[in-house]
Amino acid sequence: MCDPADSLAHARTVSPRWVKWREAIQIGEYEQRFAQMEASGTATHGEADFIQRYRPQRTLDAGCGTGRVAIELDRRGFSVMGVDLDADMLAAAQAKAPHMDWSVQDLARMKLGETFDLIAMPGNVMIFCAPADRGLIVENLARHLPSAGLIIAGFSLEPRGYLLDQWDAHCQQAGLVLVERYATWDRDPWFAESNYHVSVHQRDGPRRTLP
Repeated sequence: MCDPADSLAHARTVSPRWVKWREAIQIGEYEQRFAQMEASGTATHGEADFIQRYRPQRTLDAGCGTGRVAIELDRRGFSVMGVDLDADMLAAAQAKAPHMDWSVQDLARMKLGETFDLIAMPGNVMIFCAPADRGLIVENLARHLPSAGLIIAGFSLEPRGYLLDQWDAHCQQAGLVLVERYATWDRDPWFAESNYHVSVHQRDGPRRTLP
């Protein structure tokens, strides 16, 4: 359950960059943007399409925000839990899908008491979290995976930002091996010049047959 005291109380514990973004946008406006895109015929569920191909039994949407991806996966019949440290955004998700499993959690320190065969981070989560927590987040997420479980993450690659080799190093330190990489959620080929990536890493164990 979510019971936020004010609009930025929890956002301030994420990172200064997250606070700046949250101060610049209202949750209602953020939600309306995607609704308008969908109404105009623009595809808005590329992340869910990508994740669906792996047919996960149980998915964790880590940094789920207002639940756009998690709710779409639930609509398609998948079992999903959504977690986020911003209680106000999570409250918006819960209002749209009260039957789903939502929890205010710190990705770097949460202990959920279960594992997930797929953990998704589709929403630029890693560039908005506190830089000092990035390695801790990857290690903690890996602890919530069974053998051969997958982490799928997508985020922008910015000059002087969180770079791809840093992400790969954090994954390697957590016992995760890269199995696929693309430049978009539509599986466009990855090139060194790409400014976005979608990477699939697997925890130790038998190599999964990927779609």
